[in-house]
Amino acid sequence: MATTDDVTNGMTEPCEVCDTDTLHEITVQLITEGGSGENARYSREPYRVRECLRCGNRDSQRMNNA
Repeated sequence: MATTDDVTNGMTEPCEVCDTDTLHEITVQLITEGGSGENARYSREPYRVRECLRCGNRDSQRMNNA
């Protein structure tokens, strides 16, 4: 579970690469899942993207399963 670190004003989360809780930058990005064409702009889905500020490892998770 993510926690707030008052000293650095960031989010600490477990990092699989560092094998410890580290500071992460958390963003939400809209990613197009469909193919190309006219309807591609309607197939965007929100993803939670996190990046470890220690090692740079990035991963993403789809936020809804509609």
